[in-house]
Amino acid sequence: MKKAALALAVSCVSFAAIPAFAQDSNPAVSGNYQPSQAVGSGNWFIGGNVGRTNGSDTGGFGSNVSGFNPLHGEQGRRTGYGLLGGYRWKVGQDLGLGVEAGYTDLGNYRVKNAFESDQDVDQKKTKNALRGWMLGVNGKINLVPGWYLSGHGGYFRANDNNNNYNNSVGQDIGFSNGGRPNRGSWYAGVGTGWDVNEHFGIGLAYDYFHANAGKVMDNATGDTSVGLKRSTGIISLAGEYRF
Repeated sequence: MKKAALALAVSCVSFAAIPAFAQDSNPAVSGNYQPSQAVGSGNWFIGGNVGRTNGSDTGGFGSNVSGFNPLHGEQGRRTGYGLLGGYRWKVGQDLGLGVEAGYTDLGNYRVKNAFESDQDVDQKKTKNALRGWMLGVNGKINLVPGWYLSGHGGYFRANDNNNNYNNSVGQDIGFSNGGRPNRGSWYAGVGTGWDVNEHFGIGLAYDYFHANAGKVMDNATGDTSVGLKRSTGIISLAGEYRF
C-alpha cells in the first residue's frame, strides 16, 4: 500500500512538472512581459485614465508648475479622462509594442472642493475645453516581474475651438476663431505601474496633447492673427485590461 501511494505521488509530481519543463524547452515563452506567452503572440486591450489637467498659452503644463496641486481646481485645472483600445504584440522577452485608438476629454468638467469637508463640491461644465480622438502606437517594458514602464504617442484630432470674443460686460467685440482647419496635431505620454497579473495593470501616467487654437479673425475686416495654443497635459491614474 505504501509503495502504491509512493508511486502515485511520484507520478503526480512528474505530471505537474511537465509544463515547467515544456516552458524551459521553449525559450520564447518566458521573460517579464506576459511571461506565459511566446514572443510573436499578442493581446487585445482596453484602458482608461482619469486625473487632473492643466493648459497653457505657451504649450507647457500650467502657469505655476512649482505650485501644482492635483487636489484643487485653481489655475484652470479640471478633471479629465481618456479611453483607449488596441492590440499589442510581445516582441521580446520583456517588451510589447502595439497600436491604439481612443478618445480624451481634458477639462469639460471642472471639480472644485472635492477634498474639502467644509465646502460644497462645485462641478461645472466648461465649453470648448480640449478634447478629441487619438490614433497611435504604444510600448510597454517590464524590467522585473510586475513593474512596468510604458509610453505612447501619435495623431490627435482636436475639437473645433469655435469662440466669439466679448468684453467685460458681455458685448461682442467682433472677433472670433475656430473652423475645421488646423485641428490635427499630436499627443505623447509616459507611465509606470504594476501588473497585478497578466490581464490587469494599474499605474500613474502623464500625457501631453499638443493643439493650436487656430487663428483669431476680425469679423469686420477679415484680418487674422495667431490664436493661443490649447495644448493641455494630464496627470492621471490609469488602468488596463488585456484579453
